[in-house]
Amino acid sequence: MAIKAYRPMTPAQRQKTTQDFDKITTRKPLKSLTKAKKQQAGKNNQGRITVRHRGGGVKRHYRILTHNLPKNLNLTVMEIEYDPNRSARIARVKDQNDVYYYVLADQNMEKGSTFSTGDEVAVELSNRLPLENIPVGTFVYAIELTPGRGAQMVRAAGSSAQLMAKEDGYATLKMPSGEFRKVLSSCQASVGVVGNEQHQNIKIGAAGRTRRKGIRPTVRGVVMNATDHPHGGGDGGRHGSGKAPRTPWGQLTLGYRTRHNKKTNKMIVRSRHEGKRK
Repeated sequence: MAIKAYRPMTPAQRQKTTQDFDKITTRKPLKSLTKAKKQQAGKNNQGRITVRHRGGGVKRHYRILTHNLPKNLNLTVMEIEYDPNRSARIARVKDQNDVYYYVLADQNMEKGSTFSTGDEVAVELSNRLPLENIPVGTFVYAIELTPGRGAQMVRAAGSSAQLMAKEDGYATLKMPSGEFRKVLSSCQASVGVVGNEQHQNIKIGAAGRTRRKGIRPTVRGVVMNATDHPHGGGDGGRHGSGKAPRTPWGQLTLGYRTRHNKKTNKMIVRSRHEGKRK
């Protein structure tokens, strides 16, 4: 995938870049694998805003991806499609029984290519099999956290994890964040790297483009009144007037850990922050 630049006909187009859609083979999704997606605008069932700066945006249909493919399937890629709900491309695939699925498209997938799932399939790009049957050093994506639950990790565009070791029924993975984490060796993973790797290099370029994505404007706390934000008020001096960074509700935002999932702490071999402390 390449990045497409524009002729600078307007100030916004001077900086704006978009994705190259050459690898996409169809613009029409499979109707049976799509469903309506309601716009929540960041509000819960009581109408209260729980996520700020959300609302508007273009209408989208949700593509139903299968993150837990059945075993012993021989799949053929029928189409490569754009998915407005994720950074990665998706592949429309058909198995030997003429059943269609949507799966994440990796760098190797193209229209007409084939791959397989199962415990004993070959260790080849796009194939899906347990980590215990994958050689150390292989790059994988769409990894399960719990056997049989389906892919939960490493699903973003251009991401992959590297299998570092296998011992005592666990596989050690180097995650895209730099964290070393253990998962059960019986968890399934796909071999390869998620496609659309240039997604991170795209420049938005125009404010309206962000609005069409459903993201509303953000106002800095230091330019608000004191009644509206802890950073607000002041006489126009230094930003924040030496105040510690806080959320609009007064919660400190720097200097302490926000991760509280102690159940899985034992699975983290090395934190993603360790390299930063040295």
